[in-house]
Parts: sequence; structure tokens; C-alpha cells
Amino acid sequence: MATVVDRNSLNVLFLSQRVPHPPDRGDRITTHHFLRHLRSQGHSIRVGCLCEDDRDVEAARELGTMVGAICAPRIDRRWRKLRSLFGLLTGEALTLPFFRVRALQHAVDRWLAEGIDLVYVYSSSMALYVRGRTGPLRLMQFAELDSDKWRQYAQTRRGLARWIYGREARTLLAFEAAIAREFDVSFVVSEVEKELFMQRIPGVEPIVLRNGVDVEHFCSKGDQLREPHSVVFTGVMDYEPNVDAVLWFVAESWPKVRASCPDAKLYVVGSKPSPAVAALHGREAIVVTGRVPETLPWFERSSVAIAPLRLARGVQNKVLEAMSMALPVVCTPSAAQGLGAVDGSVLRVAGDAVRIAEEVIALLRDPSRARSIGAAAAHFVRANFRWESQFAVLDAVIAKARSRRDQGLATSR
Repeated sequence: MATVVDRNSLNVLFLSQRVPHPPDRGDRITTHHFLRHLRSQGHSIRVGCLCEDDRDVEAARELGTMVGAICAPRIDRRWRKLRSLFGLLTGEALTLPFFRVRALQHAVDRWLAEGIDLVYVYSSSMALYVRGRTGPLRLMQFAELDSDKWRQYAQTRRGLARWIYGREARTLLAFEAAIAREFDVSFVVSEVEKELFMQRIPGVEPIVLRNGVDVEHFCSKGDQLREPHSVVFTGVMDYEPNVDAVLWFVAESWPKVRASCPDAKLYVVGSKPSPAVAALHGREAIVVTGRVPETLPWFERSSVAIAPLRLARGVQNKVLEAMSMALPVVCTPSAAQGLGAVDGSVLRVAGDAVRIAEEVIALLRDPSRARSIGAAAAHFVRANFRWESQFAVLDAVIAKARSRRDQGLATSR
């Protein structure tokens, strides 16, 4: 690897579970934008990630033309799930053997040996590739504690599944704590996550590095495309929090909405619908789209967006994007808390299925009020969640890596 000539640029190692391109799902949206920002700063970037299907392979090929180097071995999720069971023998979290790939480790070792100034890791599982490495500044983007998701999953299960999920919550938290104490900087996505983090991992204070939204892209053309009495939910539909949200809404809230608004339609937009979600298609005016080229047209045609999440926190991209599109959003407290204090004139928050239905009905029946809330939501997002404001936080931390490198160069002379 050639040595960086520009004194303002760095040799960067960027690790993420999925190929950080294109920005078509939650984690990939975040990694795409932060990677693009690092590229715009002139840094020399090596990317390590994993491919799961042909689309990922093509995306990795495209990304390889934009960065200095990329290693993106393909994995088989079914085999990887079996391999993860080795964690039961070793005592480690099952997540770790799932994501441990020899070819990627070899590439990371080679890049580190050639000289890296900054390591950026997205998702704690990818930190296993750079544990115990000294020299470069290591940044850990937890976003949120994955261990806490497993804790939430365990609470919804019984028997063996409850034990396995509970074990994963405990063992993964131990790994996350070790990483947080070893790495130079830990990032989380919201003040709520920061508070939880400091409770679960005492002695480490993370920095809040929030998700953003591309407000220029997610910008509504007006109300002319809105379909009256239409509701939309977006997300990858084999992801358990999304599956739980849709099934719960359809079972507990949607019948009440339909009773009040018989012509109401529900669009469930996102790739890989689980069998239970796919089975909703055609029932009670529900459309399950599967994978779509982009979500923007579905936001544009809908009257109300929903995010009835019960198993997740953080800053939800689906909420930011809908708000940026001037859509009124009805969501649970779990989906809203990552946004901080938000007035009811900007976002409608409801804690149970009955209240969610009532909020949706009220907005469908009063388009003028829906427009007012949507306009306020778009203004709120533009004032608080532009990507540029999040880049400033990252740049301030990266300046430390540049200072560390320059000090090392001065010492070696």
C-alpha cells in the first residue's frame, strides 16, 4: 500500500458487516454516508465487509472502483448459523464465529502491517478483526448495543430459545464491554443509547454520533401524488423488530383503522418479507411489495407513515426519511426516543395498539392536519438530522488520528 502523501489525509481501515453500498437499508445507509464522507476528505480507504448474495457481490465490485482496496468474501448464512454454534463450546457469543472469516482476517492483517492511521468499525462483531492491535486510532461505532436486542428478544421467547437469546445477550455484552474499554472512541446513535451504554458498561463514556438523512433526496414534490387513506411501513422485512411491528399493527391496530376508514390501504415496503409478512399480501387491503428500487415513491404516494416498533430503539432511518418527505408519522415510544424531545406537532407517539389506530385514523380523516404535521416534521429533520452535522462530530475525532500520526512521524525523524 502506497504511503499517503497528503498530510491532511489518512490511511483508513473501514470495517462493516455488510457492503456499505448502496444505501438501501438501515445499517447500509449509515455506513454508506460515513464512508462517502471519508472518501470526500481524500483519505486512502481499505474496506472490509461480507457479501451474502449476488447483489452484494456486485455492490462490492462497484465500491472497489471507489476506494483503495476492498475485501468482501461471500458467506452462506445457513452454514454460518451452524458454524456459530461453536460458540457454545468456546464460551463466546454466537455472533462472533458467525462473522469470523479467515480471508477477511488475512486482508486486515496485511493492511495493518502496511500502515493504517485510523480504524473505523461499524457493529461490535466486526471489532474481532482488530482486537489487540495498537498503533492506529480505533473508533467503534456501536450505534446501539446489539446485546440489548438479544435481551429484548429473550423476553419474547420461552424454553430453549429464551435460554439461547439470554446467553447471547450476556456473552455479547461482555465482548462489547471489552471492546469499549480497549478502543480509543466508542460511538452511539442517541442520548438514550448513551445512557443505556453507561449503565451496562460503567467507566466508558461514548460519543453520540447520530444517523442522518439525505434531505435533498428525501424531499416531497407536494401532495399531488398522495393517495387518500394510505398508510406505509418501510424496512427490511426479515428483520425481527420490523416483522414484529407489522404483524402486531395488522393484528391489533389495522382492523380498527379499516372499520373507521373502509377504503384504507396499507403498504408494507421492503425486501425479504418473512413468510408471515408475505402472507398478509392481498388481505384487508394490504400490499406487501418485497424489494423495491427505492422507498421514496412509496413515501410520496402515502398519506401516513407508521413505525410501531416494540423491539428496537436508536434513530430509525424509516422515521427520518418519512419525516423528511413531509409525511406525518405515527410511532411507538421505542421508535421515537432516539430523536430526543419532539413535540406532538412534529411526531405522533402512541404507546399501545388502540392509541396507534386512533392516531392513524385522525390523520387519515383530517388531511389538513396531516399536512401541517408533515411540514413540521420536514422542518425538524432539516434542522437537526442533516448528515453534515453528524460529519462534523466524526471529523473532530478523526483530527486526533491525524495528530497522533504526525506526532509519530516527528518522533521517528
